[in-house]
Amino acid sequence: MTGDVRPSYDELAALVVAQAATIVQLRGEVERLTAQVEQLQRQLKTNSRNSSKPPSQDVFAKPAPKSLRRKTGQGKGKQPGASGASLKLVDAPDVVVDHVPSACSGCGSGLRRRPNVGVVRRQVHDLPEMTPVVTEHRLHQRRCACGVLTTAGAPAEATAPACYGPNITALAAYLLTYQHLPLARAAQLLADVVGMAVSTGWIAGVLTRVAPTLEPFVEATRAEVRAASLAHFDETGVRVLGKNQWLHSASTLWLTVYFLHGKRGRDAIDAFGILDGFTGIAVHDGWHSYRTYDVTHALCNAHHQRELQAAAETHPAQQWHTALSEVLDELNAAAHAAREFHLDTIPDEVLTPLTRRYDGHIADGLRLHPRNHTGHPKGGRPRQSTSRALLERLRKYRDDVLRFAFDLTVPFTNNQAERDIRMTKTQLKISGGWRTTTGATTWLTVRSYISTVRKNGINTLTALRDALTGNPWLPTHPATT
Repeated sequence: MTGDVRPSYDELAALVVAQAATIVQLRGEVERLTAQVEQLQRQLKTNSRNSSKPPSQDVFAKPAPKSLRRKTGQGKGKQPGASGASLKLVDAPDVVVDHVPSACSGCGSGLRRRPNVGVVRRQVHDLPEMTPVVTEHRLHQRRCACGVLTTAGAPAEATAPACYGPNITALAAYLLTYQHLPLARAAQLLADVVGMAVSTGWIAGVLTRVAPTLEPFVEATRAEVRAASLAHFDETGVRVLGKNQWLHSASTLWLTVYFLHGKRGRDAIDAFGILDGFTGIAVHDGWHSYRTYDVTHALCNAHHQRELQAAAETHPAQQWHTALSEVLDELNAAAHAAREFHLDTIPDEVLTPLTRRYDGHIADGLRLHPRNHTGHPKGGRPRQSTSRALLERLRKYRDDVLRFAFDLTVPFTNNQAERDIRMTKTQLKISGGWRTTTGATTWLTVRSYISTVRKNGINTLTALRDALTGNPWLPTHPATT
């Protein structure tokens, strides 16, 4: 009977307790592994269409191009009522060439003595043949009765006995920083098009002659952005000296300013000197360092739309992500309509139902993605699923997400900052990076100037030439968005 001993009640109770503890432990492990699998699946599906990743980082599959914009029903090309752009006859042409018929196209009779009964006008708009113009500045000298010899002052562009002038220097700077031509191709263009065979060494030093003249512009632009009622902020990684650096941008509809720093966070933003003391609305992508500033925030909804697209691909059976995306689109459409009708706000009968739907869809999503209470594998707070984290962020920062709907001066996205910073990435694709910090800051200074003058409708070459002759354009536009 010794082999048939049954466990006592206390032993069974202890076994149940141990099994319950094991079940809790295994349940937590299952939840952790489920979240990890979901995260890995999401990473596999993450690409440039459903996240902030650039297309160059699409690894497993290149997604077919697909815009997040919804169909508008409008056709391609020029829209009805939009102003067209085409060549037109001018009243005072520079050159007039008369073509007189000598014989009748019908019977062949001579027309020399026949009266002129009309003129058909054809105008050819073209460039004149471009050749260099050499201007000699003769600095006359006069000797005073006191014996002192005085030489007349030279103009700002005449810096040496023989030098290139402000027009060709401005064109070279334009080719390097706006058209993104490599040095050799820029030199070749100048030789082929304007007949000036400049060296690549001279081309390489062009920006170092332009940038110092722009110091007043840089200071004035920073002050204008700091005083603006709304500004856009963004940052991106760049390569300088073969190492990763961070390019920060601050911009408005009228202004662009860049800043290079070794860090991305608060230290860099403080050194930039824009957000510290800024009293307007800061539009950004939600980077947490911006949150450390006590300003009014507005979040970029293009980022949210991409994240909702990723959630839809990860959880196709659920509806909250698609519904939230549609609500954001409807709110954006309502904001545009209100502006078109010159309203100060979206009417309450439109705004309130849409914001209630926004709140309801977030609540639906949170119920489907409950909070993870299991501890982090490496300690600390439990790690939440990507969908849960997105929903909590949209709920926590609701006012900032929907700022565009409550304040019609606020845009739906941070596209202004992304447009201003995008072409710096194009430069990196061409050059691979900057070899010196001075070279990087010089290029960025000139690019900031070009971006700003173009926003203000000023001819780029004229503005560069004015800077080279000591009269850079300075922002005088009111501090607005």
